Amino acid sequence: MYINVIGAGLAGCEAAYQIAKRGVDVRLYEMKPLKKSPAHHTDLFAELVCSNSFKADRVASAAGLLKQEMRELDSLLMKCADKCRVPAGGALAVDRTLFAEAVTEAIKSMPNITVISEEITEIPTDAVTVIATGPLTSDALSESICKLFGEGLSFFDAAAPIVTRESIDDSCSFAASRYDKGGDDDYINCPLNKEEYEIFYNALINAERAPLHDFDVYNPKVYEGCMPIEVMAGRGEDTIRFGPMKPVGLRDPRTGHRPWACLQLRKENAKGTMYNLVGFQTNLKFGEQKRVFGLIPALKNADFVRYGVMHRNTFIDSPRVLNADLSAKCRDDLFFAGQLTGVEGYMESASSGIIAGINAANKLLGKDSIVLPDVTEIGALLSYITDETVEKFQPMGANLGILPELENRPRDKKLRAEKYAERALEALKQFISERDVV
Repeated sequence: MYINVIGAGLAGCEAAYQIAKRGVDVRLYEMKPLKKSPAHHTDLFAELVCSNSFKADRVASAAGLLKQEMRELDSLLMKCADKCRVPAGGALAVDRTLFAEAVTEAIKSMPNITVISEEITEIPTDAVTVIATGPLTSDALSESICKLFGEGLSFFDAAAPIVTRESIDDSCSFAASRYDKGGDDDYINCPLNKEEYEIFYNALINAERAPLHDFDVYNPKVYEGCMPIEVMAGRGEDTIRFGPMKPVGLRDPRTGHRPWACLQLRKENAKGTMYNLVGFQTNLKFGEQKRVFGLIPALKNADFVRYGVMHRNTFIDSPRVLNADLSAKCRDDLFFAGQLTGVEGYMESASSGIIAGINAANKLLGKDSIVLPDVTEIGALLSYITDETVEKFQPMGANLGILPELENRPRDKKLRAEKYAERALEALKQFISERDVV
């Protein structure tokens, strides 16, 4: 007896691990290195194609709570992330290469996981199956999924550029975390005064954008969480100044005052040799990126090791086609996980892989499926994406707004978040002990 897992991304690796640790053989299918999606560049599993940040790490936040719940559920990816973290203030960021290498080694070292380098073009029918092929599912498999469920949906995602540390002008930048949270060197801040910002802004909104590839033309939609900086800027002159370039919580040591606008750069690797332009996902032509972003004083001589790119994401209409345990309504031995289900974010995807993996194993072993309490962040997120009352379904990331309201809701926002986290972890630990989940 075995279970198929299709895709060795974040969700697929988590699902394979959860199945294998329960003594079930896994056939893990991954089309790399034979074939890569337009956004992937290495042969490693769990490759991070956008930011290297897993968002806030404090438990009293939606992102931090979700990650702590994953730790409670014995998440493989959280073990690897905690070992490969790089300084990032209050966020959990990782050295993307070390992280992917750690996940790949862990998966390949499990004796009951067989990795098969093959592109799956049809939904398997030979065994219980978990499909976790991600937001860039291949055309052939996408067609097979569409035949099963009906019309598919797609939208655009964008990645931010990366520059070398040595090319950042220290005379025009300063190291600090917003509101002095985290280490002093977690972020490099690139301030602009009003005149510098206006020059940059006008160049940005008039810059030439890259043409879309054929695979990006179908039913384009821009997801708000990965809005290209030039698209966001087009909404108004102050939009990005109150968004990715907000100067709040920062003070320029050269002037003693808060900048008019400020771009933050975050470490991309553990050695600190590369930095990511935070919030600067873009689809500008490469030459335009160098020209326009070079108008930011600290980046006037920046050496770009990766330019921003834009690509297609695909997800199914989960509220209509999935059960609460992430199995297909039309076939209870077929499970889906990751961004293909409409969860948005690295750890959100991985967390869905945990649940899909557990339930796939339970299906084969004749056990009942699990559905986490909706007071947990993972439970609330999966409840949302499988909620039949959601009519115009769009991807959802972790947030406190999807949790059931507290009985005695504190007015203080920080205290309220702490209470949400306290309730969630208490409920999860009780659920785990009662159901012998871990």
